[in-house]
Amino acid sequence: MSVVVFAGEGWKRGLMQSEPVTREVNTPATYLGSGPYCYANSVAMAMGEGAPAIGLLETVTGSPFGMQILGDALFFDPNGWTPEIGIDEALDALGWTVTKTSGAPEAEAVARLREACGRGPVVIGPLEMGHLRHQPGMNGPIGADHYIVVLEVDDEGVTAHDPQGYPFTRIALGDLVAAWRAESIDYGQPFTMYTDFVRVRDVGEAEAVTACLPAAHRRLTAEPVENADAGAALGLARTLDSGCDPGLRGLLTGFSVRAGARRTADAASCLARAGYGEAAGIVGEQARLIGSLQRALVVGEDAGAAAVLRALAPTYSRLGSAIGAVVNARQH
Repeated sequence: MSVVVFAGEGWKRGLMQSEPVTREVNTPATYLGSGPYCYANSVAMAMGEGAPAIGLLETVTGSPFGMQILGDALFFDPNGWTPEIGIDEALDALGWTVTKTSGAPEAEAVARLREACGRGPVVIGPLEMGHLRHQPGMNGPIGADHYIVVLEVDDEGVTAHDPQGYPFTRIALGDLVAAWRAESIDYGQPFTMYTDFVRVRDVGEAEAVTACLPAAHRRLTAEPVENADAGAALGLARTLDSGCDPGLRGLLTGFSVRAGARRTADAASCLARAGYGEAAGIVGEQARLIGSLQRALVVGEDAGAAAVLRALAPTYSRLGSAIGAVVNARQH
């Protein structure tokens, strides 16, 4: 169903000064707002004016297409996936190259960062967020990874854009080095940075989305394991049945559900615009289910949250089949 509405103050005065806009009444509004998109936002800042929409960038990292349990933590991203893998896949799908370096002694890493900042913004990460003391309440390692964009380096510290909500923040060199070692992060190498972002080919949105689907299909149709996708959803449901640890509840409500709901919402929009309606519908269903977990988990309605997770579990095999149909059709 469509309706015609008029935008602008002129219509309010009865002057009809604006062009009519047709809007689908039943189309949900696209989410815009804050959210834990640190690596995608950092990469977009480094790309500059040529950066794609942030929802597209996040989608082609592959993050929306799965769910995994890692030890005592749960994340709405595919089994074995990390932001480092996602950045590499996104840049390839979008037609960009980058120089990625890691390791080296601390002094050499800082010198390398200073030299690179002379050529443009530098993405660094993973970082241990707990060492970033410009963020209130951060006084030591918490096991949370983070990415930022460094703009300038001097003898006392760096000036950086922290996509957590801190533009032009200052970070002391000692804190930066401690965070950049990433000793408490379970992936990546210390002192990893991304420099010299260059677009080498023009890639449209539909082409980029299509390029990320074979990897999504491979992950969604891998041999089922208890810590991934349906197994992860059912496992978390059982955990909620028996009582949720405060630490896990904090992770879920502070990060995992927020990131998962936004990722899937963005992926549903990208898939729909690319013409993949069946997959878009399933991922949109996932977004609604994941998003509905937030209140239940915050207020302690764990039985309701467990029921949502049991409804979420079978969507992963359905999504694998829908994406597989697209991938197979394009191969023939």
